[in-house]
Amino acid sequence: MKFRVLAIGKPKLRHAADGIADYQRRLTRSAEVEVQYLKEKDETNQLLDKSAGTYRIALDERGERLTTDQFVDRINSLELRGDVKTVSFLVGGSDGHPELLRRESDMVLSLSSLTLQHELALVILLEQLYRAYTIKRGEPYHR
Repeated sequence: MKFRVLAIGKPKLRHAADGIADYQRRLTRSAEVEVQYLKEKDETNQLLDKSAGTYRIALDERGERLTTDQFVDRINSLELRGDVKTVSFLVGGSDGHPELLRRESDMVLSLSSLTLQHELALVILLEQLYRAYTIKRGEPYHR
């Protein structure tokens, strides 16, 4: 299974950009993860167009809250489905996602009860993907 992370706007915070790059590098050993940065214009249409035909997970503070173990279980379930080839994580800009995008998504996921700056949400998402795959491989990182 392939993961596509679609994010509005390139990271401007150096520490966030460094964290994103670090987890992307770490993930190359266990999962195919592509990060695409989209322009801060017509955000909803871009996110929906670029994620067409994939399993869409919108990151939104109003979404479902999972523990790390539940996140691993969800990834395992998606991997076992024969119809999911690519999972797209949709990361909105500063205004978040409108109702239309949440409705068009297969899942709406909250990374925290707090509102997160989208660059930091990217770091957290990639870290959780990395953590999930270390758990799946039985490696000690997650402890």
